[in-house]
Amino acid sequence: MATPVARVLHALRNPRPSDAEGRMTLGEHLRELRNRLFVAALALAVVTAVAFFFYEPIFHFLTRPFCELQASHTHIAPAGTTSTGGSAGCPLYFTSIFQPFLLRLKVSAMVAVVVSSPVWFYQLWAFITPGLHRNERKWSLAFVCTSVPLFLVGAVLAYLVLSKGLRLLLSFVPTDYGTLITIDHYFGYASAMMAIFGVGFELPLLVVLLNFAGVLTFERLKKWQRRAILLIFVFAAVATPSQDPFSMLALAVPMTALFEASVLVAYFNDKRRGVGTVEAAYGEIDDDEASPLDLDAETSELDDDTSQKS
Repeated sequence: MATPVARVLHALRNPRPSDAEGRMTLGEHLRELRNRLFVAALALAVVTAVAFFFYEPIFHFLTRPFCELQASHTHIAPAGTTSTGGSAGCPLYFTSIFQPFLLRLKVSAMVAVVVSSPVWFYQLWAFITPGLHRNERKWSLAFVCTSVPLFLVGAVLAYLVLSKGLRLLLSFVPTDYGTLITIDHYFGYASAMMAIFGVGFELPLLVVLLNFAGVLTFERLKKWQRRAILLIFVFAAVATPSQDPFSMLALAVPMTALFEASVLVAYFNDKRRGVGTVEAAYGEIDDDEASPLDLDAETSELDDDTSQKS
C-alpha cells in the first residue's frame, strides 16, 4: 500500500487532466493544491532541520554586526558591568529559560524560508500555470527566476547596513550609561530589516510584469514617475524599523534606481509591441481564440449598405 508521501509525489510527476482540453474539476484543483502545499511544507521542514543543526555559525553570522560595535561602543553593556555580558563576549541577553531553544527554531525557520524559496515559488508557479496562456506562463516563470535573486540581494544589502544603522542609533546613548539589549529585540530588528529590504527590491519586478500584462504602459509610468519616487522615499522612511536616515536612504536609493530601470524596460517593451496600434490591440490573442469584434454590429452595417444600394 502506497504511503501518503508516495501518492503525492506520484501525483506531481503524473498530472492527469480530466479531459483533452486540460480542464480540471474543483476536487482535482483542491487535491493538486494539497499536493503543492505538501511539497512546499516538506522543503521548509527539511531545510529547517538542516539549519537547526548548523545553528551556531548562522547565529554568529547574524549577530556579527551588533557584536562588532562593542569595541567602539563600550556603553552597550549595562552600567556597572563589563561589556562581555552576552555569549562569546557579545552583549546580547536571553531573558528566559526557553528563549534559547525558541530562538533556535525561529532562526532556523527564517533561514528555511529564504533557502527553500525556489521550491515553494516553483510550486506556486506550477499550480497557477495551467490556467494561464502561453505568454503568461513565460511571465510567471520569469517571476520565479527573478524574484528570488532580487529578494536575496535586498536581504544582503540590509545585512551590510545593519551595523551602520546600529552605530547611529547607539551613538545617542549618553556617556557612562549602558543599554540592556535582549536577543529577541535584536533579531526582531535584523529580520525585519532583511524582510523589508527583500520585499522592497521586488518593486521593479512587479512593475515589469504589469507592463508585460498590458496593465501599466510606459506613458502612464512616465506620468506617475515623480509621485512614485516620492512614495518610495515615504515607504523607506516608514517601513525601516530603525527609521534612521542612513537605513532609509540605503533602501530608497536602490529602490529608485530599480524603479527607473523597470520604467526603461517598459519603454522598450511598449516600443517593441507598438502600443496604440491595431496590431498591438490583438497581438496578445491566440490563434484559436475568438475575436473581440462586435459581429452583430458589422452585420447590421452590411445589411444597411445592401438595402441602400437596392
